[in-house]
Amino acid sequence: MTGIDWGDGYNDLDNPQGQRPAAPNDRDTPRLVLEPAAYHGLAGEVVARILPHTESCEAALLLQYHTYFGNAIGRGPYYLVEQTKHFTNLFDVLVGQSSKSRKGTSAERIRAVLNIAEPDWARERIVGGMSSGEGLIYDVRDEVYGMKNGKQELIDEGIDDKRLLLDEREFFQALTVLKREGNTLSRVVRDAWDCREHIGSLTKRDRTKATKPHISITGHITVDELRQSLDHTSMANGYANRYLFVLVHRSKLLPHGSPQDAAITGLLGEKTREAIAAARGIGRVTMTEAAARHWSNIYIALSKGAPGLLGAITNRAEAQTIRLALIYALLDRANQIDVVHLEAALAVWRYCEASARHIFGDTVGDPTADAILRALRSAGKNGMSRTDISNLFSRNATASKIAAALSTLLQMGLARCASKPSRGGRPIEMWFVV
Repeated sequence: MTGIDWGDGYNDLDNPQGQRPAAPNDRDTPRLVLEPAAYHGLAGEVVARILPHTESCEAALLLQYHTYFGNAIGRGPYYLVEQTKHFTNLFDVLVGQSSKSRKGTSAERIRAVLNIAEPDWARERIVGGMSSGEGLIYDVRDEVYGMKNGKQELIDEGIDDKRLLLDEREFFQALTVLKREGNTLSRVVRDAWDCREHIGSLTKRDRTKATKPHISITGHITVDELRQSLDHTSMANGYANRYLFVLVHRSKLLPHGSPQDAAITGLLGEKTREAIAAARGIGRVTMTEAAARHWSNIYIALSKGAPGLLGAITNRAEAQTIRLALIYALLDRANQIDVVHLEAALAVWRYCEASARHIFGDTVGDPTADAILRALRSAGKNGMSRTDISNLFSRNATASKIAAALSTLLQMGLARCASKPSRGGRPIEMWFVV
């Protein structure tokens, strides 16, 4: 990204103050590059001004800023798709090597800006610890009335501020919770992303509900944890594709650290405060004529999706892009999405799609098929016989389940089958990774 003219005295994003030692490549994490369009407007200025002073990377800073800003606005401005209102709440997950990719550092840098822009929200409405759907609803609950001595009285004042940013630094724990029988977290999180007017518990003991909540999520996890923790159900039921997965890395080495300049933080905080205040005066956001034509041209490509698990993870491309474009427009204090906002949103979406391709592109989503695929990769050119494959599961997987998994790998072009001659018997069925 070097050589980009950011204007106002902050040029050359990767090297603004002379040569710095480059950070070593994170293990198994490619250096994806955000397209220049992603740095449009105030979001780009935030990244450019903070980046020289942190080891966090551009993508981590940018997505965290979008998510924090989008939640701080609250449930006000929206873009209408048919009868569905898309607000500014995003779910993002930073995916990178533990302790090396500076995921937490990026969050603290952005939070410092929001501490100035929206101090009460930053202090009271950023929490962590997703454990149950009921617990999430409780943090945005409505007031509760009940009968006492024959009169209706207020039992619980509820929460007036319906904004809630869930800061999940150990996101794998939240994914583990989803697997507990009877846990309602997945359903409530999906309802929250969908911005339903009401979310609540339907159990006999707990009738807590929340009206017009505005919930965002930001999570941190490693690639291995994400692959192991995100189960097939979460991939298939639409839980996973409500998240933007973002590969992140350490951008540079700063051996002695570099505290964020108070003047820069103050400037960014004030600009963010002004953008938030302007956004709250906006209701429905529309597109300019030029943007509407551009959206028609790109909509078909966004709607195509990808096959298999990758498709299940990325098939909300249109909705995610619209929400990002809405945020870019509001950062410009505009009440219409223009072409430049769509292009900025597309640049971010393409980065997230490339991240998902790296994380999930070589997995199937079926535990049996994925276990076989990992074993075939380890076997290399030697391949594995059908007996070897059965032994992977200590013969606990049925022959039909293994056959179905092998058929899936074959159809997806991830494995091939061949016959190997045997002495005096039937040919041996051998399987190889493609």
